Amino acid sequence: MSDNDIALANNKKDKLSKDDIVPESLKYHLLGPSLTKAGQETVDQSKVSEVIYHASKGSKYFTREEVRDQDLTRKIQGLLTKKRHMETLDLTCDLRIADRIIDELESSRDLSQHIAHIDCDAFYAAVEQLEHPELKYVPFAVGEGVLTTCNYVARKFGCRSGMAGFVAKKLCPPLVLIRPNFCKYSSKAQQIREILANYDPQFESASIDEAYLNITKYCHDNCIEPAEAVEQMRREIREDTGITVSAGIAANARLAKICSNINKPNGQFVLPRDRASIMRFMGELPIRKVNGIGRVLERELQEIGVSTCGDIYKHRQYLKSLFGNKAFDFLLGCYLGIGRTRIRPARDHERKSVGTESTFRETSDPLKLRDKLRCLAADLEQDMRRAECKGRTLCLKVKLDTFEVVTRQIATPKVIGSADDFYAFSLPMLSKLEQETPNWKLRLMGLRCTNLVSTRRPDAVAFFGLKKRKLDTAMTTALAANKNDVMSETKSDDRCGQPAVEKMQSYGGPLTHRGETHLRDSTTSRPSENSENSMPRCPQENTRVDEDWWDCPVCFRPQQPDQRALNDHIDICLSRQTIRDAVQDQEAWQQEVKQPILKRQFIDVRKGAKASAKDPKQRRLCFAITVVDYV
Repeated sequence: MSDNDIALANNKKDKLSKDDIVPESLKYHLLGPSLTKAGQETVDQSKVSEVIYHASKGSKYFTREEVRDQDLTRKIQGLLTKKRHMETLDLTCDLRIADRIIDELESSRDLSQHIAHIDCDAFYAAVEQLEHPELKYVPFAVGEGVLTTCNYVARKFGCRSGMAGFVAKKLCPPLVLIRPNFCKYSSKAQQIREILANYDPQFESASIDEAYLNITKYCHDNCIEPAEAVEQMRREIREDTGITVSAGIAANARLAKICSNINKPNGQFVLPRDRASIMRFMGELPIRKVNGIGRVLERELQEIGVSTCGDIYKHRQYLKSLFGNKAFDFLLGCYLGIGRTRIRPARDHERKSVGTESTFRETSDPLKLRDKLRCLAADLEQDMRRAECKGRTLCLKVKLDTFEVVTRQIATPKVIGSADDFYAFSLPMLSKLEQETPNWKLRLMGLRCTNLVSTRRPDAVAFFGLKKRKLDTAMTTALAANKNDVMSETKSDDRCGQPAVEKMQSYGGPLTHRGETHLRDSTTSRPSENSENSMPRCPQENTRVDEDWWDCPVCFRPQQPDQRALNDHIDICLSRQTIRDAVQDQEAWQQEVKQPILKRQFIDVRKGAKASAKDPKQRRLCFAITVVDYV
């Protein structure tokens, strides 16, 4: 064998060995985002990763994940290079900044609340098991192409949510797949929410199968310990719905979320509300257990030496420069175990966007894609109606058969909220993408609306505030007697409202700031007038009837406690008084302009020139002037 043949053989051998080398990071990445789901503690994840690797190798999904893993590896190399450079610098200033932020976060720690996180155990699978009791000891999953969830029997084989169905079949050949029925799941979730409302009417639904509750008031009112209250709640849910739930009880929402996953399924965990216990608990907690830290951030942190939340403090001087301000504050909060204690319904949170998406079999058929788009538009219309909003920006999202995600968005010329509008504005974006990407195939499509505008009716009571007034019988009688007078005054003002508006339009301008000033002055001076003239004095009586009345924030007259009626009354007060004052102001000014000015001179301080009295516009714009009167 010649030297050239030996060299070629060695090169071929080296090439094969390089192809056979599989980065452990890629295998770990293929495990997916649901690695920390309960029920997999005894599963050998290395064997699961091998099965997933060989089952998906050569597929478009595998190629995409391989590229993402390579990109992440390059990013981590940059982080390590930057960290090594920082180690040669004086980081005293960075340490002081980190310690100052830790002190600020520590001062905001609230240990006065009892926050509970309720999480249903394999919710979709549990609902299906109620209708099919024979599946109790059989591994099954809800979903077809991709698993939505699976029962705890299937989880022992390594199956988990978000996993492809064919991969799950390789891990667990006897796995039974059930088509999801979301109407059935929503109905069961509503039954659970009705029970949760008994413990906290303002509970916050985090998803269809989990919620946050502040049970502090319930425990105080019923003289019951938090653990006992949650145990009682879980028992009621089990008896009334047949669904088991797990719970975590802690001082804030972040800790409660972590604790609810400790004793799953059908268990609960209580974390004491003292700082020492919280710091000890978080110091030993793996960073992946914290909600908000996924597989990407976990790997980045582990590469720089952060494996537990306690390690965050040791590397605090590097975090801000490596990950940015937001991640820096978030990680320090995780180290301290600090989270929010304000629990409120999801409807009270400010919505940034409303969207929907659907996964389907790969297709390039234009008619099928347009049918999918029309269905998405109809679904988005329903979601927008439930959220009581419309949007100004529409975003189209598609996922190609190569698992590449492409998005396009358009700013609409008007606020939109109907399915026809969504379809009309998104169809050109879809058509353009078809032209830009030849031979494309889609496996996912979504629509999202941003720059939202609320369609709820404005609440004048919420804006102005209200005061409850208790009136005696005589005052109530006087108000009833005065009702006709007030109504007649309103009607007369309404009759004169239109001529006033026409008169304003003839002056050639909208209401000025001077009119607004008069409106404020009139509203502040009106209570004394009403108290002396409009409202008769009430005779002293022994018998009093307590009634709640709401004061109008404009005229300060008491109104009946009806929100709609009060809103209408406020509209009348504002419109009537504003137009009246503005008209009077304009008339007074015009009369003043018509009068010859003989004894008044306007001297411009800056130019030393006299202003002409013949031009009324010039007189109105003389702000920086000195006025000299000669009598």
